[in-house]
Amino acid sequence: MVEQFVGTWTLTASENFDEYMKAIGVNFAIRQVGNTIKPDLLISVGDAGVVTMRSVSTFKTTEIRFKLNEEFSEMTADGRNTKTVVTFENGKLVQKQSWDGKETTLEREIRDGQLIATCLMGDVVAVRTYKAA
Repeated sequence: MVEQFVGTWTLTASENFDEYMKAIGVNFAIRQVGNTIKPDLLISVGDAGVVTMRSVSTFKTTEIRFKLNEEFSEMTADGRNTKTVVTFENGKLVQKQSWDGKETTLEREIRDGQLIATCLMGDVVAVRTYKAA
């Protein structure tokens, strides 16, 4: 299940990401950076089913470690402190972040050998496409 996501993925396309960042409350300066960097996403599964997801770029490296279906605290790249839970549903890794009465969902799936990350906040949808490195 999660094993299909394991590996290193390089961002190749990003659609509507600025609007998504705006919707979750990211300030203009950080959005400018967020729109220009092309992070690598490194996903691995360790002992006892702990999943590690690292986003590596020249700007910042962030890492989360989690077990499926278990809530954890996440400090996002843009400085939000969220309660996050990741589940595996219909072949997708579904990451729900909650903070200050808001919620966003990031769905990651493998489609045609690419990792597709769909970012949802209200009616705003961004799609980021990664290829295997």
